[in-house]
Amino acid sequence: MTVRFRLALVVAACTATPALAQEPARLDFPPAISVSGEATVSAPPDLAQIDAGVASDAKTAREAAEANNTAMAKVLQALKAAGIEDKDYQTSRLSLQPQYAPNRPGQATVVGYRASNRVTIKLHDVTKVASVIDTVVGAGANDVGNINFSVAEPSKLLDQAREKAVADARRKAEIYAKAAGVTLGTPLSISEDGTPPPVFRVKTLAAPMAAAATPVAQGEETLSVTVSVIWAIKQGQ
Repeated sequence: MTVRFRLALVVAACTATPALAQEPARLDFPPAISVSGEATVSAPPDLAQIDAGVASDAKTAREAAEANNTAMAKVLQALKAAGIEDKDYQTSRLSLQPQYAPNRPGQATVVGYRASNRVTIKLHDVTKVASVIDTVVGAGANDVGNINFSVAEPSKLLDQAREKAVADARRKAEIYAKAAGVTLGTPLSISEDGTPPPVFRVKTLAAPMAAAATPVAQGEETLSVTVSVIWAIKQGQ
């Protein structure tokens, strides 16, 4: 009798569980309108970065390295003479690699070596980009490119875009409220969809052959912000 009694309790508990699970959850949400707002702010870039360097070929690794060291020293001296501070240029790539004979079947044959040294140059005056390129090329740089333009302090511009994005969200919410015959209340929540500010990338030709100044277009930076806002609907209207 004791075993049967315990079994009956287990069965009763199992049959009661689905009934409890099927009860709908009670979620009380205040009447609200959910919209997203967008805004963009444009400004000319005030910071630029340039990659410049020297690639040297020779029969031996030592000869390639020595030739590259001599050529790169001239480029660095030219940067210093142009008024670029030491903290604004930094070695970004240094390599020494064998060069193989092309289109030869069988075992690869080393025919020489290539040494390369590249620096990243930061310019706080974007109007100097063209002149700095001409300076490093004139000093012997034969590997130039990957120019990046950006805004040094994007947070100030993003704050302006945030204000405009919230205003855009309010404008949309008021349209929906008017169409629905209700009155817009205070915002219940505001969230931002974070996206990194875009950076223009301009590539130049390596070692320009002409003596004319290098043409560079800096363009304009456009920073965008998107926010999601939930607005309450006023009661008793």
